Parts: sequence; structure tokens; C-alpha cells
Amino acid sequence: MVKAGTVAAVALVLLGAACDYGRQKPDRPDRSSPSPYVWQLPEGFPAPRVPADNPMTPEKVELGRQLFHDPRLSGDGTVSCASCHRPELAYTDGRSRAVGSQGNIHPRSAMSLTNVAYNATLGWDDPSLIHLEDQALVPLFNTQPLEMGVAGRENEVLARFRDDRRYRQLFQSSFPEDQDPVSMRNVTQALASFQRTLISGNSPYDRWAYGGEVDGLDPDERAGARLFFSRRLNCFRCHSGFNFSGPVVYDGSGTPEAQFHNTGLYSEGGRGAYPKPNTGVHRHSGRSEDMGKFRAPTLRNIALTAPYMHDGSVPTLEAVIDHYAAGGRARYIGTNSRNIGPDSATDPLVTGFELTPEERRQLVTFLGALTDESFVLRARERSVE
Repeated sequence: MVKAGTVAAVALVLLGAACDYGRQKPDRPDRSSPSPYVWQLPEGFPAPRVPADNPMTPEKVELGRQLFHDPRLSGDGTVSCASCHRPELAYTDGRSRAVGSQGNIHPRSAMSLTNVAYNATLGWDDPSLIHLEDQALVPLFNTQPLEMGVAGRENEVLARFRDDRRYRQLFQSSFPEDQDPVSMRNVTQALASFQRTLISGNSPYDRWAYGGEVDGLDPDERAGARLFFSRRLNCFRCHSGFNFSGPVVYDGSGTPEAQFHNTGLYSEGGRGAYPKPNTGVHRHSGRSEDMGKFRAPTLRNIALTAPYMHDGSVPTLEAVIDHYAAGGRARYIGTNSRNIGPDSATDPLVTGFELTPEERRQLVTFLGALTDESFVLRARERSVE
């Protein structure tokens, strides 16, 4: 154990440095006050909103980072959070649908965690899920389908970390007021703290729009930007704001009304229904008007997060654009183009548009300019420290 007062040694432990624990004295709880956290924010970005009962500290962020990448956090020790949220893919997994422990297939795709701290709601379709601390409980304890498989094995999972001297020290330095800091509550608080630091805002578009780099976008990318923000296409109406995702929350902001959209992706029976269990907000509310409504994901780093839509059913950005250009897939399924009934819940913004081949290419090029290479590089580095 690190001796009391040896600040340099504690810092090395927190950074994950290799230590010969066999020659250290038995560990003792560190009851010193955690360090204040200093945000490193892109130009023009507000500080994320942080719950009063889970303040940010470097120690807690480091603990969350290590837990995020550690498969011992799953019930059978086979998958980690990073299994479905891979740093090199902007914290997605490249699959149509996520795969949990024991090979269980999730009905929906793994959403990107890019700028997740700013999301007004979390997940694809749950209006009530607004705190990262609560969201962490979903993959940990979900059984339909089984994701990380912690339910019923909580004591076993926590024992793995209690038996690891490095983790004991990390928990103690992150939660110095707790007599038994290795708890599931503290696991979720640390995970949430780490995820709040996954902030991306250094794409070519950002450098052009906010950083004053006149040549930050090439002519095709600028043409694509004009299309994206045009009334003809209306892309920006759902993917709005600095996060390209609709409503956001941040330190000092109000609480905006959550937005969910039916993009006409399905129309079972020609009546606008979506296949179970992916019925959108309807899955939670049971209301017919919520059928097929899902949250608009961020478009930041979108070129890295294929395939697309809530179920990964659209393979490429070009295919996504074709879907919206046609006014939603439901509008042209089958031989009868009028197969969608008047009671369809398809969002009125999804009206369709025409694009020339050159415009289609320019729009895809612009979406590629939302890739923040420094964010991905930093994410890769943090995954192997």
C-alpha cells in the first residue's frame, strides 16, 4: 500500500502505473479530500451538467475509465462496457445489434458515447432515462436480453475488485468518505464520471465553424454543409445544436423537452407499426402515437459508427441519405407506394427531397468532416493505459 503522505506514489497508482504490490505495506483507506476536476472543453462548449451527489474528481474519472474497460465488471467476466463501446469506433461496436455476455444479441445497436454528457435523454427510446448513473444500471442488470449479466452476481463481481489492491486504492481515493467504498453505487458513479469526459469538438467542421480556419473545410464539404443546413433537406431540424442531436443539457441550462422521431423506417401491415420489441417510445408508454419514435443520435463521428438506425438496418451513410430522400423507407416498401396509411406516425419533417449524384456525394463528404480524429486517438490511448 502507498504510505500516507506519499503524494507522488498515489498519483502513479491513479495513472495505472505498474507497482510491485508484494513489497508494499497493507493498504489503508485514503481519507483525504478528492482533487477538483478541471474540464478540458472545445471552443464554445459549455461544461456538462454534473449531479450534486456525484461531483467530478480526477480519481473518480480514472476509476471509471478502468472499470469501463475491465471485463471483470460483467457477471461471467467475459465482456466489458468497451466491448459494445469501442473507443476506435467512437464508442460504438460496428455491429448491427450489440452482443452481450454469453453471446446474447441485443435488439438494438450500441449508441455512440460521443458527448453523451450533453444528452437530454439516454438510450434510444426511454424518455425517463436522463442520468448517466441510472443508465449504467441498464446494461449491468438487464436480463431481457442479458447484457453484462451482473443481476444476482453483484457480490461476486464486487469481490473481484475488493480482492485487487489497485482497485481498492482507486475506490478509496475516489470515495474517501465511504467506509466500504467498493459498492455498486460507486461503480455506477465512477462509470458516469468517466463517460462525462468523452467530449468531442475538434472536427474539421468545428475548426471551420468555430475555430476561424477558413480552409478548415474543402469546397465539397462546404457545399455539403449548405445542403445539411438547408430547408430543402431539413437535416438540421432533428440533428440540431452543437451536438448535432437535438436538445442538450449542460451546466446552467434548463431541462428541455425530449424529442423523439418516427423516421418511417418500418410500416408493418401498411399501418406504420414497427416490429417488436423495437417499437420506440411506444415500448415504454404503450401509446399508439409513440410508435416508432426514437431519439436522434449525435452525428459527431458519424462516419465511424456504421451501421445506422436503432437496429443497424441501414449499412452506409449513402443508404441513410437515400432513406430520407425517399421520405422514409415505409413510403416505398412494397409495390404500392401508397402502402402507408393516413394514420402513420412518420415525423412530418421526413418529407423527402431530391439530390443530384454530386449533391449526395457532397453531403456524405460533409458528414465525414464531423469526425474528430483527436478524440478517437485520445480514446484509443485511454483504453490501453
